[in-house]
Amino acid sequence: MRHFHNLLYISHGIADESDGLKQALSLARNNEARLKVLIISPQFPEEFPGYRKKYEESLLDRTKASIKLTMEVLKMEVGSLDISIDLVNDKRPAIKIIQHILQHSHDLVIKESETTDGQSGFKSVDMDLLRKCPVPVWLCRPITHSREQIKVAVAIDPDSQEPEAKALSKRMLELASSLAASCSGELHIVSCWDYELEKYLSGNPWINMSDEELKAAVDKTMKSHYAELEKLIDVTDMSSTRHHVHHPRGKPDELIPLFSREKNIDILIMGTLARTGIPGFMIDNTAENIVQKLNCSLMALKPQGFRSPIKPY
Repeated sequence: MRHFHNLLYISHGIADESDGLKQALSLARNNEARLKVLIISPQFPEEFPGYRKKYEESLLDRTKASIKLTMEVLKMEVGSLDISIDLVNDKRPAIKIIQHILQHSHDLVIKESETTDGQSGFKSVDMDLLRKCPVPVWLCRPITHSREQIKVAVAIDPDSQEPEAKALSKRMLELASSLAASCSGELHIVSCWDYELEKYLSGNPWINMSDEELKAAVDKTMKSHYAELEKLIDVTDMSSTRHHVHHPRGKPDELIPLFSREKNIDILIMGTLARTGIPGFMIDNTAENIVQKLNCSLMALKPQGFRSPIKPY
């Protein structure tokens, strides 16, 4: 199933970006999609006008060489993909990237992550894209093993009854299933649940709830949450993948990063926006806490109807 048609890969044109290019080229091949490589570089100093053309040519040549070498590593024939390259100079990279997406109708942006400490979390440009980009964002980290060994996971919250949230969960499951099918063929579905009132009700002399009543309430919450999760899975076509459901109890911003590390997940798919129509509500606190603890590649989606605060021009 083709999920994307017009990909945008963000490059700086100077560092070794082969890990990100591998993931971008593989996605373009699997989706039979167009791929544009957008080189974002700092504004060139006005006092050196004679060097600007050579500077830009060097960035373009290096990027072309990187694409050619990466395609050879992936055993892809030159010309088998529709690839173009563009270059912009700007001191506000996140804004420029989002404007380019809006102007050219890209449906996925791919970028190598810029970690805060070399291990987990994301830096300011990545976070700006997660908060404000209107299309899915793929932040790449190195994957050293073969495609057949790549582990894919998706984090699902089945509790919300809003149509946008339900549609987003279904879309994430479909995308995760398709991605897993192109890799190892196995998908991990993780959904966290909790009954936060338990700590307030247990042993509270003012309420005097029995242990049996409290346990029944906790069990009911767990079963209800799992039933909603099963409904989402049942209405999603996942015939191409084997899937494993994980239903841990606890806070998702603590458990999901831990789960990703313990299971050696390579790519996590998750939503970053809980609802629409709230001005300034770009990314919810739980999602932000999760992404700052991740050490794997991330694909982040927003619900249909999200509008970026960035204008096209």
